[in-house]
Amino acid sequence: MRYLLLLVTALALSAAGEMSLTVEKLTEFIRSAVQMKQPDKQVAETLRHFKMAEKLDDRTIEDLQSLGAGPKTVAALKELGDASASLPEAAPPAPKPVVVPPPPPDSAEQGQVIQDAREYVLNYTKSLPNFICVQVTRRYVDRGGTGTSWYHQDTITAKLSYNGQHEDYEVIMKDDQPVTNVKLEQLGGTVSAGEFGTMMSEIFELDSQARFSWDHWATLRGRRTYVFAYDIEQEYSKYHIKEVETGREIVPAYRGLVYIDRDNKTITKVTLNPYNIPTDFPIHDAHESLDYDLQTIGDTQYMLPLKAVLTSKVDRFTTKNDIEFRRYRKFETGSTIKFDTPDALPDDQTQEKK
Repeated sequence: MRYLLLLVTALALSAAGEMSLTVEKLTEFIRSAVQMKQPDKQVAETLRHFKMAEKLDDRTIEDLQSLGAGPKTVAALKELGDASASLPEAAPPAPKPVVVPPPPPDSAEQGQVIQDAREYVLNYTKSLPNFICVQVTRRYVDRGGTGTSWYHQDTITAKLSYNGQHEDYEVIMKDDQPVTNVKLEQLGGTVSAGEFGTMMSEIFELDSQARFSWDHWATLRGRRTYVFAYDIEQEYSKYHIKEVETGREIVPAYRGLVYIDRDNKTITKVTLNPYNIPTDFPIHDAHESLDYDLQTIGDTQYMLPLKAVLTSKVDRFTTKNDIEFRRYRKFETGSTIKFDTPDALPDDQTQEKK
């Protein structure tokens, strides 16, 4: 749809005759054209219906070329540059507004926020209805171990049933091909479980002896959020990492962040990083994040898992699982759910802002 919008805009400009543009607006146009993969010839033709309101200098044209402007577009830009040589220099861009976060809450408020969040977490699973949903796991590997060159390994679509505070997983498809009588752990690679309350409850249970400290303010999915760091020592940890081939299992110390909604004190995100992993253990490093968002089941909204990301490093390889939870439905006799593989969630659904 964005591609179509840009095309219609360009045609409208062409039909209207010459349009006067500032350097800033011209840069926005070229950047959008490159991102939408507009044909070089079409962009160049559209530029010939523009005239500049400011001088377009060679440095700016070089910058636009580095953004990905094609040779015909660059030639049209040079024509605009020559025609605008006598115009005033472009005004410098306005400085970006400085976001000044509010001051941290005082110690009394911090303590109350943690207490409210603990009460929410320890009652969380009791408040959930029985439901089913689609769990989509996209698995990737980076053979160089840098975490920057991901190769898509496979996509697993499973039916997740939550009934009587118990999770049950049934693999429905692998790479859009139906499968039967296959468990997640039989597919090899990295798998995870415990997203429906276990992960956050083990942080807030009193016997975890978690140490909480203020970290920062954030905005997550449009809502103001407290962010606290936590740390759980190995002797109190319940976080297990198992290497399937050897059967070896460890329970390491771990730390991370918890995101707590400022208004209703619900948990909206948790991150987890184990540390002090034994040097001879096959899995050298791991990181997990889990986002929660409101989902409608029946006529009621519940805060439920939205997306988890699990990365781990084994020898020289790094693996990543992107796990999404979609199409929540009430679990009852005769309940149905559409089992295909939904498109991946946009990145901004899980990225925090200041």
